[in-house]
Amino acid sequence: MTEGKPIECKAMVAFGVNDLQECEIIVAPPKAGEVRVKVVANALCHTDIYTLGGSDPEGLFPSILGHEAGAIVESVGEGVTSVKPGDHVVPGYTPQCKEASCIFCQSPKTNLCPKIRGMQGKGLMPDGTSRFTLKKDGSTIFHFMGCSTFAEYTVLAEISCAKIDPAMDLEKACLFGCGISTGLGAVWNTCKVAKGTSVAVFGLGAVGLAVIQAAKAAGATAIAGIDVNPKKFDIAKKLGMTHSFNPKDYPDKSMQSVLVEQSPSTWGWDYTFDCTGNTDVMRSALEASHRGWGECCIIGVAASGHEIKTRPFNLIIGRQWKGTAFGGWKTRDDVPELCKKCLSGEIVVDHFITHKFKGVAGTTEAIEALHGGECLRAVVTY
Repeated sequence: MTEGKPIECKAMVAFGVNDLQECEIIVAPPKAGEVRVKVVANALCHTDIYTLGGSDPEGLFPSILGHEAGAIVESVGEGVTSVKPGDHVVPGYTPQCKEASCIFCQSPKTNLCPKIRGMQGKGLMPDGTSRFTLKKDGSTIFHFMGCSTFAEYTVLAEISCAKIDPAMDLEKACLFGCGISTGLGAVWNTCKVAKGTSVAVFGLGAVGLAVIQAAKAAGATAIAGIDVNPKKFDIAKKLGMTHSFNPKDYPDKSMQSVLVEQSPSTWGWDYTFDCTGNTDVMRSALEASHRGWGECCIIGVAASGHEIKTRPFNLIIGRQWKGTAFGGWKTRDDVPELCKKCLSGEIVVDHFITHKFKGVAGTTEAIEALHGGECLRAVVTY
């Protein structure tokens, strides 16, 4: 029995920019309102790489990265009632406290519960301390996005645990922890893409492909994919893309001008989505949206210090800029429902898993695969 006792396990610890090392760590028992889980499967997300590479303004070292996971509850702290040992969960970097006093949780307009956001951004648990120490010297290790799933065990806030059907394969469930959910939700929740409309998607990684998949399901009839890697067009077509554009094919034109000219109406695309995190591409996405009513949704996270710009006139003539965090899903309510739809076959995610690795050390191989350009999601099982 490990309940109430520290657990010694393996983790990939980020000691600095691009300095990731396999280490033995000690994971303390959960305190009040907390849950300790055994991580079964972890999917690599570009946000992990973004932070490891030093681009994240909230990035802290040493820390345990990782936030797309499927896990099993090992033990719970005092007062925890929504999950129990043995339950299957998907950790959520966007918590949901559900308190009657939380105007964010009570509003259908947002999923941005701020209950523990302050401490989460500082790499700590809600009480302002860490549950991780390095075995060799007892030094403190920071948490990451309230998840830290590059470890065999981690501690989460109860309000960050989405309890899912145990029939759901955790290797697939982990995909709903961030990227895939975000792409689906950007279409279905944030923009509410209407049937018979046109959609343009910038960046055909896992998030961009999820946007295409969701747009097709929503009934969009023209779906453009924009990427500098033409190898991504095949799977995009299978998921619903009807038009493909490689910016390298238009060296003397802006991508937005090309897209407007070749849009169904020649006035732009009804909805555009940036899945790149590149601020120049964000501008292109806005300016490629339809005159009068185009909506541009920013999904990709830009590097620290970068800003977006466009002529104000683009907004005056009806184009709208908006953004989405985790696709607008409320973690504890919606992730279980997404998993149910996956189990029923309504949402298919198998095609996103292009690489698989085993053991915590497999995280290094997963990162290399993600950098390779042909990887959508690399899942590491512990």
